[in-house]
Amino acid sequence: MLFDFAETSARNRYKLLISTIVPRPIAWAVTQDARGVVNAAPFSFFNALSSNPPVLGLSIGGADVEEDKDTLANIKATGQFVVCLVPERAAHAMTVTAIDLPPHVDELAEAGLTPVPSRMVKPPRIAESPVAFECETHQLVPLGGNTLVLGRILAMHIDDDCMLDAEKCYVDTPKLGLIGRMHGGGGYLRAREDLNIPRIPLAEWEARHKG
Repeated sequence: MLFDFAETSARNRYKLLISTIVPRPIAWAVTQDARGVVNAAPFSFFNALSSNPPVLGLSIGGADVEEDKDTLANIKATGQFVVCLVPERAAHAMTVTAIDLPPHVDELAEAGLTPVPSRMVKPPRIAESPVAFECETHQLVPLGGNTLVLGRILAMHIDDDCMLDAEKCYVDTPKLGLIGRMHGGGGYLRAREDLNIPRIPLAEWEARHKG
């Protein structure tokens, strides 16, 4: 089945993308407005994009959004945000923060999540998240109905008990207990099972195919 995106509605393009590009990492973006009011919202249009400089990307918006979401408005106003990965143990709390609550409502309080002061930016991180990235705005890229927020990572927090060797930066990734976004309104995936396929060195590949 071929879908010509020039002839496919924005809504249907969205449905096709989220049903096929899976699993996607999911994370909270925690921001503050100019008055210090905290906002937290989950996003799955998110990923790491560069390690040097350390940059992650967060796409905010949608085809039917007429004004900036609180997250984007706060990032534009302050240039700071914290991205917190979502573990399975906080999955239900994450769905509470996805509710379209009024701007003055504290999503963290509504969801029973715990704010923890950050070290290098004003917005807090979430204690229940095993991994958090303190970010400042690197670039904002307009994408029609969405805005791609490129955030330069200033600092990263990882729970102590999820480190195998801090000096070597070895992380016990399965112990993070993270979830990924799947298809449908409530589809998620536990990141528990590994499919371990080692990379093949060029010399080994050439040795296999000599002659």
